[in-house]
Amino acid sequence: MDDVFVARQPIFSRDLSVYGYELLFRAADHSQSAEFISGDQATSQVILNAFTVVGLDQLVGKRRAFINVSRDFLLGAHRLPFPADRVVLELLEGTAADPEVLQALEDLGQAGFTLSLDDYEHQEQMQPMLERVHIVKLEVHRSTELELRQAVARLAPFGLQLLAEKVESQERYELCRELGFQLFQGYFLSKPKTVRGSSIPTSRLPTMSLLGQLYQPDVDLRELERIISSDVSLSYKLLRYMNSAFFPIQRRIDSIHQAVIYLGVRELQSWASLIAMAAVSDKPSELMVTLMVRARMCQQLARELKYPSQNTYFTVGLFSGLDALMDSSMEEVIRSLPLSSEVERALLAREGAAGELLECVLHYEQGDWDWLDASGYSPRMVIDAYLEAIDWAREIAMHW
Repeated sequence: MDDVFVARQPIFSRDLSVYGYELLFRAADHSQSAEFISGDQATSQVILNAFTVVGLDQLVGKRRAFINVSRDFLLGAHRLPFPADRVVLELLEGTAADPEVLQALEDLGQAGFTLSLDDYEHQEQMQPMLERVHIVKLEVHRSTELELRQAVARLAPFGLQLLAEKVESQERYELCRELGFQLFQGYFLSKPKTVRGSSIPTSRLPTMSLLGQLYQPDVDLRELERIISSDVSLSYKLLRYMNSAFFPIQRRIDSIHQAVIYLGVRELQSWASLIAMAAVSDKPSELMVTLMVRARMCQQLARELKYPSQNTYFTVGLFSGLDALMDSSMEEVIRSLPLSSEVERALLAREGAAGELLECVLHYEQGDWDWLDASGYSPRMVIDAYLEAIDWAREIAMHW
């Protein structure tokens, strides 16, 4: 098959559990357009490849997949390669509510598909479309509170689910939730809820203390064993992880000492850091999954490129959202940890080899295909690293 870029962006319900993922596609052939979705046969083939070769379960698990479709794609003669109960079809903005489109929406709705209208803006001629879709997405990052209230009031008679798109702050999320939005999408989870001056909230200090101990320059195996053994939750989760299917170990590992010997200092720093961060229980689990995917993808790319100290790249990916997890600024978080200058420069300025790889991972995560085209990284290498990282993160999450 041709290489296919596939990225996913989470969509959250009101309780911040993951409702589904919007999937972004693009063929890795640089001669093709960088648009996510077009109506031509090439785009249809990209989607077919993604579903038949990559697999829906690998990309979204048991959750729904939101897929952008154009007018041409809706009206095409080809059979839609999607299970109706697993997919939300998003009709792109600017699609005219002409008779052919309205009939296609009618037919798809009767076939059991959930239909969404992307980037909705109020126009009287759109009313027939609103009567046939189930979800409406509104970009909320530039709208005033009054504009949002008016939009919600206009849409109320249609009984639709409202999806707030481009939610870029906790405050905007809370406003949209108050207004009655049921679904949310945006980068607000990648930013701290509140930057409280230069202090880390008291509730986060135990985790920061543990991370500080793990990253002491002179930490050794015996000290790591002592640190982990002193935390029952950390010990339990580490042993569950070590005995998972991810490790092809012939005999069961039933002590922290055995786990420490097997993994070694650098590996154990990475895994213990991951589990310690996951213990911050009042943050949405998707934030940790995102950080795990970033960490593993950075590490996998470093391995493919044969960079030394590959665990450093894991640390950079994992800590790239530590500010959001700790409700503090990245500068304050870094001042609290004994990190190397290489890791600090990567996190603060995207400098050095680790910073460059983190930049690549972040652009892929956001579906910025133009940047990836110009980056010089092998498309196949980046795609494989992303898909492997998703598999790995799902396996780890099962053992929390």
